[in-house]
Amino acid sequence: MKLSSMFLHTLKEDPRDAEVVSHKLMLRASMIKKLASGIYSYLPYGLKALKKVEKVIREEMNAAGAQEVLMPAVQPAEVWKESGRWNVYGKELLRFLDRKGGEFALGPTHEEVITSIVRDEVHSYRDLPVNLYQIQTKFRDEIRPRFGVMRSREFIMKDAYSFDIDDQGAEKSYDAMFKAYERIFSRCGLRFKPVEADTGPIGGNYSHEFMVLASTGEDIILSCGKCSYAANLEKAEIAKPESLDLKQAPEGAPEKVHTPGVRTVEEVCGFLGVTAKDLIKTLIYSTDNGIVAALVRGDHDVNEAKLKRAAGCETLELADEGTIEKFTKAPRGFAGPVGLSIKKIADFGLLDAGQNVTGANEEDYHLKNVWLARDAKVDLVADIRNAQEGDLCPRCSGGTLGAIRGIEVGHVFKLGIKYSKAMNASYLDVNGDLKPIIMGCYGIGVSRVLAAAIEQYADENGIVFPVPIAPYPVIVLPVSITDEKVMGEAKRIYDELNSRGVDTLIDDRDARPGVKFMDADLIGVPYRITVGARGLNEGVVEVKERSSGTVEKIPLGEVVDYCLARVNV
Repeated sequence: MKLSSMFLHTLKEDPRDAEVVSHKLMLRASMIKKLASGIYSYLPYGLKALKKVEKVIREEMNAAGAQEVLMPAVQPAEVWKESGRWNVYGKELLRFLDRKGGEFALGPTHEEVITSIVRDEVHSYRDLPVNLYQIQTKFRDEIRPRFGVMRSREFIMKDAYSFDIDDQGAEKSYDAMFKAYERIFSRCGLRFKPVEADTGPIGGNYSHEFMVLASTGEDIILSCGKCSYAANLEKAEIAKPESLDLKQAPEGAPEKVHTPGVRTVEEVCGFLGVTAKDLIKTLIYSTDNGIVAALVRGDHDVNEAKLKRAAGCETLELADEGTIEKFTKAPRGFAGPVGLSIKKIADFGLLDAGQNVTGANEEDYHLKNVWLARDAKVDLVADIRNAQEGDLCPRCSGGTLGAIRGIEVGHVFKLGIKYSKAMNASYLDVNGDLKPIIMGCYGIGVSRVLAAAIEQYADENGIVFPVPIAPYPVIVLPVSITDEKVMGEAKRIYDELNSRGVDTLIDDRDARPGVKFMDADLIGVPYRITVGARGLNEGVVEVKERSSGTVEKIPLGEVVDYCLARVNV
């Protein structure tokens, strides 16, 4: 492709509304163009990169035995009501009515649609196993879309769904997809780590996220330095104590103290002269199973995914002011476990709690010298807080957790019979008995892979694309377009590379060499061949490797083979 005729308009400065590196550089490199909040058009250079990622995904999915389909983006409410998710998924599901008043949604995922297809087409154990996938646009009405295509409302996703006759078959399907994902992200040139993860609104009982490691990642990964355990923040476990009995308490009673206007942990600590470790935070939650109180140490944070599992509920959110006052008789900031008549779930970190400070369930008052075992009946002790660096590993003896950052690009789930049972997707087994199909679900954020690669490798000069997903692995840069000899050699190299299967750019613009060099770095082309009069007099051209910055002089007759060997065509 000739840059003089390519729809590519680079920017020298970072756009004002762009926050993270990938968002800034994708806009500056003319890869994407914002249409509305969280909605972007892919321009030629960005789409070319996207297709490179899709190519890797298709090859590995096909090699793993999956078959490609394409399902509608618009989905009827009926299938979501069958699965039970129509009123559960949340406001991210964009609902609308057609002209006849029928209820529809823009698909954020396709479990319901694919289950309905297989339910109608699969009837016998002989039809299974099967794995179907698609690469398609999804829409989730994020409350705060941000970071460009990293967290957009409309995005491109590869979603696959496996169907098996039993758990053993489902395990094989899961393992096949897990390994396919490892190959996909390796081929894309990414440094990544699979981690245990919460299943979220998709459901199921087991899942892994694939995280691209990047210091700018918005996700926190807790990883053991001694064994292979790794999990995201939502899922990361705390080592289970040997005993779940609360610390034995001495005789006595809590002491009520006047704390006017003191609500937060910081304010209480400053007013009473205690540390956050001496506090018990009591957070009130509304769930589909009723109101619950989560008790954690003052310097810990409630993990809502863990709390949801401990409470045995499907939905959970912090209670509003009215609910808090109804059940605690006090405004937010003064809740405490003593005398509270709702279900109370205490975190493992409170097993040794004693002489703690809590809210008094009365405005402007707190309690000192609170012992949970003596003063408050706790209904359940469980792991309900965020793990943090330095916590003991839940899998091995003596290991501790360290924190690193990552970007989620893939997620694999064991769904079990969540959807097949709800939607009557079943098969006749060898004995003629009707049984529910066992399902798995496997997603990759295709557009996110691009952003993650940029976050992982970008430098002060711009994007650094790994060769496999670079829109154009090579750019030929003639120093002067008016020098016939320079342009002749540049075009010869350009034509030969293209003819031998290398997507190649040639910067034939009438621009200063410095501008061309900066643009080549900005858009992240892995190899730049600079053709100049001085080098031609010596019979060489300069080849710069973008990732390392190294520059080599290569003989004219060898430069094509040199590049071919490095882009693995």
